[in-house]
Amino acid sequence: MSGHESNLLEKTELWIKKISLEDANLTEIATTVAEVLGMEQSEVLVTDVQDQHVTLDILRQTVDPHLVVGKQEDLLRSLASLPGVNITQETSIHSNGMLGWIAFDRDEAREALGRSERMVEEINLNLSRRAIVFSTGHEVATGQIRDTNTPTISKALETEGYLVKKGPTLKDDKDLIAGNLRQAVYEDGFALIITTGGVGAENKDHTVEAILDLDPQAATPYICKFEQGKGRHAKDGVRIGVGQVEDALIVALPGPNDEVTMSMEVLVPALKSPVHKHTLAEHIAARLREKLREKMKHWHHGHADGAGHDH
Repeated sequence: MSGHESNLLEKTELWIKKISLEDANLTEIATTVAEVLGMEQSEVLVTDVQDQHVTLDILRQTVDPHLVVGKQEDLLRSLASLPGVNITQETSIHSNGMLGWIAFDRDEAREALGRSERMVEEINLNLSRRAIVFSTGHEVATGQIRDTNTPTISKALETEGYLVKKGPTLKDDKDLIAGNLRQAVYEDGFALIITTGGVGAENKDHTVEAILDLDPQAATPYICKFEQGKGRHAKDGVRIGVGQVEDALIVALPGPNDEVTMSMEVLVPALKSPVHKHTLAEHIAARLREKLREKMKHWHHGHADGAGHDH
């Protein structure tokens, strides 16, 4: 049994044709149908009886197809045992929707059902592996700097079976970035959305804020902190962002390619199993903080060794 329920799409009527009733109890008929189909007694109701034709309504929106597939024979046999119900070889069960599986040959129907479920699983798997990458920043948008991040991200994801699309390069505008993220989620149906750049502490950096527009509970850990208002630091630090909107994961990474590469080394393995956005964000941030400490240590060491020398 699959445990997966299929939507009846409002096709909830079930018709039993060529059935004769004589002083039959309609409640017993509805109860019998419910029992055979694995439903609650209250979920099946006889709504009409006329001309050897009984109409029932299934009072639910979804059904496990494995519980109804090929059940016509069982259902007719159970109905035939009720007082006042006469079933013949001409009696049959019909429905316009998912409930029509009742009348199928059991073995053939289960085989067909298995094929359809595998198709659905394959479709869902393909949908879950659709990704889009947005680079941000005036320099990249105007062609002053080559976008090396999208190829880096694409290669890392494609190795894992993702279908990766290159999104437009976005200028430093919060509403523009948020709008493109929103479209990627709600209209284009991407499961993974990655941005690079725009996570700094300057006035032009808006990517994290754009993610917070879509997911106010997004994880936004700091990579480093600054004194706000000092120099070009309009904000109090550099942050990355990981948000969840509907079924889409949105990840905002820094702009430098070496930091993108390191982030992907953390992100790609994490995508193989469910991980909370806060946990994922902290793991990526921890790796970037570690790299920053190495850079600072090297920078201080180089300046100390190179005192009085030209570089």
